[in-house]
Amino acid sequence: MEDYIYRQFCSFLGEDKVKREEPMGKHTTFRIGGPAGYFLCPDTPEALKKIVEFCNTEEIPWFILGNGSNLLVSDRGYRGAVIQLHRNFQKTELEKDVIRAQAGALLSAVAAAALKAGLTGMEFASGIPGTLGGAVVMNAGAYGGEIRDILTETLLMDREGRIFSLPGEQLEMGYRTSLVKQKGWVVLEAKLKLQPGDPAQIRSRMEELKRQRCEKQPLEYPSAGSTFKRPEGYFAGKLIMDAGLRGFTVGGAQVSEKHCGFVINRGNASAEDVRSLIFQVQDRVYRQFGVKLEPEVRFLGEFEDTEEKSVVSRG
Repeated sequence: MEDYIYRQFCSFLGEDKVKREEPMGKHTTFRIGGPAGYFLCPDTPEALKKIVEFCNTEEIPWFILGNGSNLLVSDRGYRGAVIQLHRNFQKTELEKDVIRAQAGALLSAVAAAALKAGLTGMEFASGIPGTLGGAVVMNAGAYGGEIRDILTETLLMDREGRIFSLPGEQLEMGYRTSLVKQKGWVVLEAKLKLQPGDPAQIRSRMEELKRQRCEKQPLEYPSAGSTFKRPEGYFAGKLIMDAGLRGFTVGGAQVSEKHCGFVINRGNASAEDVRSLIFQVQDRVYRQFGVKLEPEVRFLGEFEDTEEKSVVSRG
């Protein structure tokens, strides 16, 4: 059966775009994760549609991967198909003051294209390590800007493989959420409406934000960025720091001493180390301050049953 599945995927994509038992630590910014049963790299919406329809017919679990920048993959891996929309899915085009880009385009690359065209509005996203597709799903934001502020239209695929477009205002985008996330849709491409600006000022703003990130964030270690969503009325990093958890360690995972909102991989962390640390941070903060921290990081694959360790998960 596995050979049949492999041959089918190769018929859709070619052998060079299909891998078996691919270590996911190579494809996440945490640098953690066991193997994916199949690792697929389509380069067209039509190829992706064939994969999705085949997986649905054969009851093969599938997951869409961008740059892996907010993802923790189980040490056991993922027994299904990981479909990467990144390296072969990042075409970017300029149409006057609108940038149209495929889902796999890095936000930093889209921001660089905006700078080159003298367009302002993407500066806030220039240092976010994810892809445009992931940014739409999560309504990514930083330094006062969000994707929904500039998103005009999105080309999408539903879980059955149907392709359709929706304007940005119909995506119900909120803080780290959207209708795309709620429905499990796949982003294929997006259009971003920007404004003419002074390239020198745009570049200066990007460099200033880069400087702030380097000063405040532990960019020297593998991580998934901010580990927790911002609880209403609080800052996750400050709650964690006030709970006495700066530098708190489980195995190779650690609450960053530089920014307590980041969980980092000190070099040899397992996925279970990270997940256990996240649960313990949630518990400590909840016990001390009564605030439930919700992970911004997504979990993929089978993990040990650690739910009983968290009062938050029971509450």
